[in-house]
Amino acid sequence: MSELIGAIDQGTSSTRFMVFNQSGEIVARAQKEHAQIFPQPGWVEHDLNEVWDNTEEVIGQALSDAGLEASDLTAVGITNQRETTAIWDRSSGEPVSNAIVWQDTRTADLCSELAGDQGNDRFKAKTGLPIATYFSGPKIKWMLDELDLHERAQRGELAFGTMDSWLTWKLTGKHVTDVTNASRTLLMDLATTTWDSDLAMEMGVPTSMLPEIVSSIGEIGVCSGVLDGVPLMCILGDQQAALFGQTCFGVGDVKNTYGTGNFILMNVGTDPVMSKSGLLTTVAYKIGDEAPRYALEGSIAVTGSLIQWLRDNLGIIEEAADVNQLASQVDDNGDVYFVPAFSGLFAPYWRQDARGVLTGLTRYANKSHIARAALEAAAYQTRDVVGAMEADSGKELTVLKVDGGMAASELLMQFQADLLGSEVVRPMITETTVLGAAFGAGLAAGVWSDFDSLTELWEEDKRWQPEMDGGEANRLYDRWAQAVQRSFGWV
Repeated sequence: MSELIGAIDQGTSSTRFMVFNQSGEIVARAQKEHAQIFPQPGWVEHDLNEVWDNTEEVIGQALSDAGLEASDLTAVGITNQRETTAIWDRSSGEPVSNAIVWQDTRTADLCSELAGDQGNDRFKAKTGLPIATYFSGPKIKWMLDELDLHERAQRGELAFGTMDSWLTWKLTGKHVTDVTNASRTLLMDLATTTWDSDLAMEMGVPTSMLPEIVSSIGEIGVCSGVLDGVPLMCILGDQQAALFGQTCFGVGDVKNTYGTGNFILMNVGTDPVMSKSGLLTTVAYKIGDEAPRYALEGSIAVTGSLIQWLRDNLGIIEEAADVNQLASQVDDNGDVYFVPAFSGLFAPYWRQDARGVLTGLTRYANKSHIARAALEAAAYQTRDVVGAMEADSGKELTVLKVDGGMAASELLMQFQADLLGSEVVRPMITETTVLGAAFGAGLAAGVWSDFDSLTELWEEDKRWQPEMDGGEANRLYDRWAQAVQRSFGWV
């Protein structure tokens, strides 16, 4: 049997475990959703114990279904929803509350206070990030303030972590995070990849709460329990893992993951590029003692979750995949545009005051137009980000590698190519997030020797060429821009 690599993908809506062989083929898999908890408008939470229970369950199920034991695995990697914030008691290991999810907007007032007269870019030169509800630092402060945890935190009784830290704690007993996740907190200095005490002080976060920052790829710890004896060799935030899984190792390589939200990353190499166009500068990955690689990122809050909203809140489709058939019943959007600013707008706007709008409605419009507008919103928001990325990097996009659940929509992929005027390429394995965590773990464990051996495993499934007239694409995009303006200033 060839060497096998396991990967945990702890996502926003579910947790899954997959096992890959040396050829990059999937040999085992299991997945389970967890509850989305909405205590108030704008609040989104996850039950940390439920997430851990599900993690144990999917690992056990995947191994059992494939007739495998934990001892059959050479190594394991973790990839995770990034900014979601957890605090737990170091002694008991019990969470102090539910985790606050990256989509949550309860820290809007706190973010405004932190920005003050200097604005949302107050910490950007050091962190690469604007001050926004998206990131972990303000969420930690909110929890310390509202749950009256400051004294316990000062005494060193509490541990903070993003979801990778929580799973690593449960698996290995170590309190660590990797550089990609740490770079999403507003607490890490991008240049040094270390916690910054001044930033922590500004946030009111005791540094004793913070996990040790480790490289993304290398020896991290040895698991116990359901993965007893298996070395943990990789931690990557989900979007960085997708970049790795898409083998975007060259400067200028770009991928877009169509998941709960859309996340477009461009590898910019060993020198961070500070955005002037509303993008984030983040760590792409760090291998052992090598210099970190950086990325420009455009984060979009709502794309795939908009399709879930059509299913769960409006009931116009029964399954998420049904949106394609419904949308294809009309030739165009009927001048209907859907700006899904349910949590404000992220890149490149960073407007916390925006809320969702459905514009251009007439008696002519029907549910097919709304379905098409919802699909197209993912493509329009992607063009927003790609335009900013081209401006910051000075590089024109010619090929966009795509992955994630919505990449299965051929209607959307063709429209994306038309709107960008660029080729869109989908790989054979679209689960590139979990594949990236496996690639990282396998690289650290010596299952694969170098980037070239990983690149050889990447296979193209389908490629879309632009077919729409460029003038028509620009006209549609201008209408989208009008709709976006109408979403501003609601809150």
